[in-house]
Amino acid sequence: MGVFYETLPPSLKPWILAQKMLWVGSAPLASDGHINISPKGGQHFGIVDERTFWFMDLTGSGIETTSHMHEPGNGRICVMFMAFEGPPRIVRIWGTGRVLENGTGEFEGWVGREKVKTIPGTRSIIIVDIHQVATSCGFSVPFYEFKGWRNTLNEFFEKKDKAYKNGKEEESMDRYWAYKSQLSIDGLPAMKRGFAYAQKHGVAPLKKMIGPYAPKAPRTLNTVSVMQLVMVGVLSFVIGVLMAVSLVQPEVIRRIQAKEGLL
Repeated sequence: MGVFYETLPPSLKPWILAQKMLWVGSAPLASDGHINISPKGGQHFGIVDERTFWFMDLTGSGIETTSHMHEPGNGRICVMFMAFEGPPRIVRIWGTGRVLENGTGEFEGWVGREKVKTIPGTRSIIIVDIHQVATSCGFSVPFYEFKGWRNTLNEFFEKKDKAYKNGKEEESMDRYWAYKSQLSIDGLPAMKRGFAYAQKHGVAPLKKMIGPYAPKAPRTLNTVSVMQLVMVGVLSFVIGVLMAVSLVQPEVIRRIQAKEGLL
Protein backbone atom coordinates (compact mmCIF):
# COMPACT_ATOMS: atom_id res chain seq x y z
CA MET A 1 0.00 0.00 0.00
CA GLY A 2 1.23 3.49 -0.82
CA VAL A 3 1.76 6.00 1.97
CA PHE A 4 1.91 9.77 1.42
CA TYR A 5 3.72 12.42 3.47
CA GLU A 6 3.95 16.20 3.23
CA THR A 7 7.61 16.11 4.24
CA LEU A 8 10.43 13.59 3.97
CA PRO A 9 10.18 11.14 6.92
CA PRO A 10 13.43 10.58 8.87
CA SER A 11 12.91 6.82 8.45
CA LEU A 12 13.42 7.09 4.67
CA LYS A 13 16.58 9.20 4.76
CA PRO A 14 19.17 6.37 5.29
CA TRP A 15 17.61 4.27 2.51
CA ILE A 16 17.51 7.18 0.05
CA LEU A 17 21.13 8.17 0.71
CA ALA A 18 22.24 4.56 0.16
CA GLN A 19 20.79 4.40 -3.36
CA LYS A 20 23.06 4.47 -6.40
CA MET A 21 20.59 5.78 -8.93
CA LEU A 22 17.59 8.09 -9.24
CA TRP A 23 15.22 9.29 -11.94
CA VAL A 24 14.07 12.87 -12.53
CA GLY A 25 10.81 13.71 -14.30
CA SER A 26 9.75 17.14 -15.56
CA ALA A 27 7.84 18.75 -18.44
CA PRO A 28 7.32 22.13 -20.10
CA LEU A 29 4.06 24.02 -19.60
CA ALA A 30 3.05 23.90 -23.27
CA SER A 31 0.63 21.10 -24.15
CA ASP A 32 2.74 20.19 -27.17
CA GLY A 33 5.97 20.11 -25.15
CA HIS A 34 7.83 16.91 -24.41
CA ILE A 35 7.89 15.15 -21.04
CA ASN A 36 11.39 14.24 -19.92
CA ILE A 37 12.74 11.50 -17.66
CA SER A 38 16.43 11.61 -16.79
CA PRO A 39 18.33 8.78 -15.04
CA LYS A 40 21.06 9.98 -12.68
CA GLY A 41 23.86 7.66 -11.60
CA GLY A 42 26.36 8.24 -8.82
CA GLN A 43 25.85 9.61 -5.36
CA HIS A 44 25.65 13.25 -6.39
CA PHE A 45 22.56 14.03 -4.36
CA GLY A 46 21.54 14.69 -0.80
CA ILE A 47 18.96 15.82 1.75
CA VAL A 48 19.23 19.21 3.43
CA ASP A 49 16.19 18.83 5.66
CA GLU A 50 12.71 17.29 5.62
CA ARG A 51 11.54 19.76 2.97
CA THR A 52 14.65 20.10 0.82
CA PHE A 53 16.30 17.61 -1.55
CA TRP A 54 19.11 18.33 -4.03
CA PHE A 55 20.95 16.64 -6.85
CA MET A 56 23.89 17.60 -9.03
CA ASP A 57 23.18 18.13 -12.72
CA LEU A 58 26.16 16.88 -14.72
CA THR A 59 27.01 18.13 -18.20
CA GLY A 60 25.62 16.15 -21.13
CA SER A 61 23.90 16.63 -24.47
CA GLY A 62 20.48 17.04 -22.82
CA ILE A 63 19.31 20.01 -20.75
CA GLU A 64 15.59 19.34 -20.30
CA THR A 65 15.27 19.51 -16.52
CA THR A 66 17.03 22.87 -16.33
CA SER A 67 14.87 24.36 -19.09
CA HIS A 68 11.69 23.28 -17.28
CA MET A 69 12.91 24.68 -13.97
CA HIS A 70 13.81 28.01 -15.59
CA GLU A 71 10.51 28.33 -17.47
CA PRO A 72 8.39 31.09 -15.84
CA GLY A 73 5.51 29.59 -13.86
CA ASN A 74 6.93 26.07 -14.11
CA GLY A 75 9.39 24.25 -11.81
CA ARG A 76 7.31 21.05 -11.49
CA ILE A 77 9.55 18.10 -10.74
CA CYS A 78 9.42 14.51 -9.49
CA VAL A 79 12.38 12.47 -8.24
CA MET A 80 12.06 8.69 -7.97
CA PHE A 81 14.14 6.00 -6.27
CA MET A 82 13.73 2.22 -6.64
CA ALA A 83 15.14 -0.70 -4.66
CA PHE A 84 17.04 -3.23 -6.78
CA GLU A 85 18.18 -5.27 -3.80
CA GLY A 86 16.69 -6.09 -0.41
CA PRO A 87 13.00 -5.43 0.33
CA PRO A 88 11.07 -3.90 -2.60
CA ARG A 89 10.40 -0.17 -2.39
CA ILE A 90 9.71 2.85 -4.56
CA VAL A 91 9.94 6.42 -3.24
CA ARG A 92 8.76 9.47 -5.15
CA ILE A 93 9.50 13.06 -4.18
CA TRP A 94 7.37 15.83 -5.70
CA GLY A 95 8.13 19.49 -5.42
CA THR A 96 9.24 22.70 -7.08
CA GLY A 97 12.73 22.81 -8.50
CA ARG A 98 15.16 25.70 -8.82
CA VAL A 99 18.52 25.73 -10.56
CA LEU A 100 21.79 27.03 -9.10
CA GLU A 101 24.03 27.32 -12.15
CA ASN A 102 27.76 26.76 -11.91
CA GLY A 103 29.61 30.06 -11.80
CA THR A 104 26.94 32.06 -10.00
CA GLY A 105 27.32 33.44 -6.51
CA GLU A 106 24.30 31.48 -5.37
CA PHE A 107 25.89 28.24 -6.61
CA GLU A 108 29.24 28.95 -4.95
CA GLY A 109 27.61 29.94 -1.67
CA TRP A 110 25.37 26.88 -1.53
CA VAL A 111 28.13 24.42 -2.46
CA GLY A 112 30.42 25.90 0.19
CA ARG A 113 27.75 25.94 2.87
CA GLU A 114 26.61 22.36 2.23
CA LYS A 115 30.19 21.13 1.63
CA VAL A 116 29.34 19.52 -1.72
CA LYS A 117 32.26 18.29 -3.81
CA THR A 118 31.88 19.34 -7.45
CA ILE A 119 33.63 17.85 -10.48
CA PRO A 120 34.70 19.39 -13.83
CA GLY A 121 31.40 18.29 -15.45
CA THR A 122 29.19 19.90 -12.81
CA ARG A 123 26.64 22.06 -14.61
CA SER A 124 24.42 23.04 -11.70
CA ILE A 125 22.82 22.05 -8.43
CA ILE A 126 19.06 21.57 -8.60
CA ILE A 127 17.18 22.16 -5.36
CA VAL A 128 13.79 20.52 -4.86
CA ASP A 129 11.45 22.23 -2.41
CA ILE A 130 9.38 19.22 -1.33
CA HIS A 131 5.59 19.32 -1.05
CA GLN A 132 4.82 15.59 -1.24
CA VAL A 133 6.57 12.25 -0.67
CA ALA A 134 5.11 8.81 -1.39
CA THR A 135 6.20 5.22 -0.94
CA SER A 136 4.85 2.26 -2.89
CA CYS A 137 5.54 -1.47 -2.98
CA GLY A 138 7.77 -1.93 -6.00
CA PHE A 139 6.92 -5.64 -6.17
CA SER A 140 7.38 -5.70 -9.96
CA VAL A 141 10.87 -4.17 -9.90
CA PRO A 142 13.45 -6.93 -10.58
CA PHE A 143 16.62 -7.62 -8.64
CA TYR A 144 19.82 -6.16 -10.09
CA GLU A 145 23.39 -6.49 -8.89
CA PHE A 146 25.53 -3.36 -8.67
CA LYS A 147 28.95 -3.89 -10.26
CA GLY A 148 30.46 -0.43 -10.26
CA TRP A 149 30.30 3.14 -11.50
CA ARG A 150 30.85 4.22 -15.10
CA ASN A 151 33.68 6.76 -15.22
CA THR A 152 33.50 7.76 -18.90
CA LEU A 153 31.61 11.03 -18.36
CA ASN A 154 33.82 12.21 -15.51
CA GLU A 155 37.04 11.33 -17.35
CA PHE A 156 35.86 13.10 -20.52
CA PHE A 157 35.29 16.40 -18.72
CA GLU A 158 38.43 16.06 -16.62
CA LYS A 159 40.45 15.89 -19.87
CA LYS A 160 38.47 18.76 -21.34
CA ASP A 161 39.06 20.91 -18.28
CA LYS A 162 42.78 20.11 -18.31
CA ALA A 163 43.05 21.01 -22.01
CA TYR A 164 41.30 24.33 -21.41
CA LYS A 165 43.59 25.21 -18.52
CA ASN A 166 46.56 24.42 -20.78
CA GLY A 167 45.45 27.12 -23.22
CA LYS A 168 42.93 25.50 -25.58
CA GLU A 169 40.09 28.03 -25.54
CA GLU A 170 37.90 25.82 -27.75
CA GLU A 171 37.78 23.26 -24.92
CA SER A 172 36.06 25.67 -22.51
CA MET A 173 32.95 24.49 -20.73
CA ASP A 174 31.18 27.71 -21.69
CA ARG A 175 31.53 26.88 -25.39
CA TYR A 176 30.34 23.31 -24.77
CA TRP A 177 27.34 24.59 -22.79
CA ALA A 178 26.60 27.15 -25.53
CA TYR A 179 26.47 24.38 -28.13
CA LYS A 180 24.63 21.68 -26.19
CA SER A 181 22.99 23.35 -23.18
CA GLN A 182 21.53 26.65 -24.38
CA LEU A 183 18.16 25.21 -25.56
CA SER A 184 15.92 22.26 -24.74
CA ILE A 185 14.53 19.88 -27.37
CA ASP A 186 11.42 22.11 -27.46
CA GLY A 187 13.52 25.22 -28.06
CA LEU A 188 13.15 26.58 -24.52
CA PRO A 189 16.04 28.60 -23.05
CA ALA A 190 17.95 26.27 -20.74
CA MET A 191 21.32 27.01 -19.16
CA LYS A 192 21.54 30.80 -18.81
CA ARG A 193 25.33 30.78 -18.86
CA GLY A 194 25.42 28.73 -22.06
CA PHE A 195 22.70 30.85 -23.69
CA ALA A 196 24.54 34.09 -22.84
CA TYR A 197 27.83 32.76 -24.24
CA ALA A 198 26.07 31.61 -27.42
CA GLN A 199 24.50 35.01 -27.98
CA LYS A 200 27.81 36.80 -27.41
CA HIS A 201 29.96 34.51 -29.56
CA GLY A 202 27.43 33.44 -32.17
CA VAL A 203 27.37 29.74 -31.26
CA ALA A 204 24.49 27.92 -32.96
CA PRO A 205 22.70 25.36 -30.75
CA LEU A 206 22.87 21.63 -31.37
CA LYS A 207 19.87 20.50 -33.41
CA LYS A 208 18.23 17.92 -31.18
CA MET A 209 14.96 16.95 -32.87
CA ILE A 210 13.93 16.13 -36.44
CA GLY A 211 10.63 15.86 -38.26
CA PRO A 212 7.33 17.66 -37.68
CA TYR A 213 7.74 17.76 -33.88
CA ALA A 214 11.02 19.65 -34.03
CA PRO A 215 10.61 23.32 -33.00
CA LYS A 216 10.62 25.75 -35.92
CA ALA A 217 12.35 28.42 -33.85
CA PRO A 218 13.67 28.85 -30.29
CA ARG A 219 10.93 29.52 -27.76
CA THR A 220 12.82 32.33 -26.11
CA LEU A 221 11.54 34.21 -23.12
CA ASN A 222 10.53 37.03 -25.48
CA THR A 223 8.27 34.85 -27.63
CA VAL A 224 4.63 36.02 -27.69
CA SER A 225 1.95 33.37 -28.27
CA VAL A 226 -1.28 33.84 -30.23
CA MET A 227 -3.28 33.51 -27.01
CA GLN A 228 -1.24 36.27 -25.42
CA LEU A 229 -1.96 38.53 -28.40
CA VAL A 230 -5.69 37.80 -28.13
CA MET A 231 -5.66 38.55 -24.42
CA VAL A 232 -3.85 41.84 -25.03
CA GLY A 233 -6.43 42.76 -27.67
CA VAL A 234 -9.37 41.99 -25.40
CA LEU A 235 -7.80 43.86 -22.51
CA SER A 236 -7.13 46.89 -24.74
CA PHE A 237 -10.78 46.91 -25.88
CA VAL A 238 -12.07 46.75 -22.31
CA ILE A 239 -9.75 49.54 -21.20
CA GLY A 240 -10.88 51.63 -24.18
CA VAL A 241 -14.55 51.15 -23.31
CA LEU A 242 -13.96 52.04 -19.67
CA MET A 243 -12.03 55.17 -20.62
CA ALA A 244 -14.77 56.24 -23.04
CA VAL A 245 -17.45 55.76 -20.43
CA SER A 246 -15.46 57.68 -17.84
CA LEU A 247 -15.13 60.65 -20.20
CA VAL A 248 -18.84 60.91 -21.06
CA GLN A 249 -20.72 63.43 -18.94
CA PRO A 250 -23.54 62.07 -16.72
CA GLU A 251 -26.13 64.31 -18.52
CA VAL A 252 -25.26 62.70 -21.88
CA ILE A 253 -25.64 59.21 -20.45
CA ARG A 254 -29.06 60.24 -18.99
CA ARG A 255 -30.24 61.48 -22.40
CA ILE A 256 -29.09 58.28 -24.13
CA GLN A 257 -30.96 56.20 -21.57
CA ALA A 258 -34.07 58.37 -22.05
CA LYS A 259 -33.65 58.09 -25.86
CA GLU A 260 -33.34 61.85 -26.14
CA GLY A 261 -31.21 63.58 -28.71
CA LEU A 262 -27.67 64.53 -27.91
CA LEU A 263 -28.24 68.12 -29.06
